[in-house]
Amino acid sequence: MEITIISAQGLKNSSIFSHNIRPFITLTTTPPPSSSGHRSHVYETTVDREGGVNPTWGDKFDLSKVIDAGFFYRNNSYIYLQLYTSRLWLGPRFLGWCGIPAADIADGFSPAGTVRQLSYRLRKKDGSRGHGVVNVLVKVESSVFQAPRRVDPDVRRLPEMNFGPVAIGIPVKTHRVVGDQVN
Repeated sequence: MEITIISAQGLKNSSIFSHNIRPFITLTTTPPPSSSGHRSHVYETTVDREGGVNPTWGDKFDLSKVIDAGFFYRNNSYIYLQLYTSRLWLGPRFLGWCGIPAADIADGFSPAGTVRQLSYRLRKKDGSRGHGVVNVLVKVESSVFQAPRRVDPDVRRLPEMNFGPVAIGIPVKTHRVVGDQVN
């Protein structure tokens, strides 16, 4: 699996000491801070020194060594992105985070090498709504989906529907079709 951190939009500069921010993003599969003691590899983008509240990166990360097929079949699997601003004297300052559910990545990847753009709203430390949106590209090879998926036999398979390549991380309620009516 390959993930590209494209950009962020609408960030808020809350510093009274500096007029522009120098954002960068860290990426991991372990929730921050890890209370389980389990440590995973942390990837980091370059610092965008010119983009300010609308930074761009284009940094690619290969997660195939840290994500196995089981990652996509566990309900609590996420890729966590944390946004920081680089400060010269005081060190990085946290700006927000978002979690990309494994289900968002796995959903709709039928042909190998399919690329999807996903966008997620940033959250504050406490999980409440923050300022800004992070845009990523995800490319998944078919080899990560070779683990068998357990399906309840009472669930009927619905026909595949394609709503385009962009998902924004908002759950969509599905409706069951009975006859010609939607329930």
